[in-house]
Amino acid sequence: MNEISYKLGVTKIFPCNYLPDKEERLLIAVDDRLANSESYGWLMTQGFRRSGEQSYRPHCPNCNACQSIRVLTANFIPSKSQKRSLKRNSHFIIKQSSQLKESYYPLFENYINTLHQDGSMYPASFEQFESFLSCNLTKQLFIETWAPANEEGEEEILVCVAVTDVLSDALSAVYTFYHPQYKAHGLGIFSILTQLNFCQQMSLPYLYLGYQIDDCQKMNYKDRYFPFERFIDGEWQLKLKHDVNKHNITK
Repeated sequence: MNEISYKLGVTKIFPCNYLPDKEERLLIAVDDRLANSESYGWLMTQGFRRSGEQSYRPHCPNCNACQSIRVLTANFIPSKSQKRSLKRNSHFIIKQSSQLKESYYPLFENYINTLHQDGSMYPASFEQFESFLSCNLTKQLFIETWAPANEEGEEEILVCVAVTDVLSDALSAVYTFYHPQYKAHGLGIFSILTQLNFCQQMSLPYLYLGYQIDDCQKMNYKDRYFPFERFIDGEWQLKLKHDVNKHNITK
């Protein structure tokens, strides 16, 4: 596919959502021939990601802080803290769906309106929820985390949903939202660990985690799942383990 020319669009320059005093610009896959699962999978190997039906990649002037990360799932070994997360949350029930359910919306709304009032998606709306998370480009997997019923007679409670795209050789973590009252459980970390488990069960070699931005607190947590590859200057560079300089990428 990389020997074929495709039509791409470039957005205007606008203030960066993640780094102050930086400017942002996106490369957009506008070619209709790229609007299918196989092409979407190829775009992911080129550092792209999606929002709704639109595949994009940062194309910023004078900045390359956003770097795609994918975990090598067959060789993944959880750290001590990740093992504690798995143990702490082992009582949760994991379910899955292949459809974006309307019943997810109250959880999404609560998550956005409680924890992300400073974000671009606040206040939440059902139209935004549907357009952002639904996708016709490829199959989807919605990984549900449920709190079990208790002895007081309370039924199971949906506490987290990890929206995940299914590619031919990978899963892609699109977005995770959870019940704010369960924030102390570290459900973001737990969801990534659950997605890694699904990859291993499905014999998929990669889990794409999106863009790592070292200097942004909200976006610098994705380089903690080893081994991983980081897309730098058009190449996937391998990082096997953590070292003293966490931003030093070695092959």
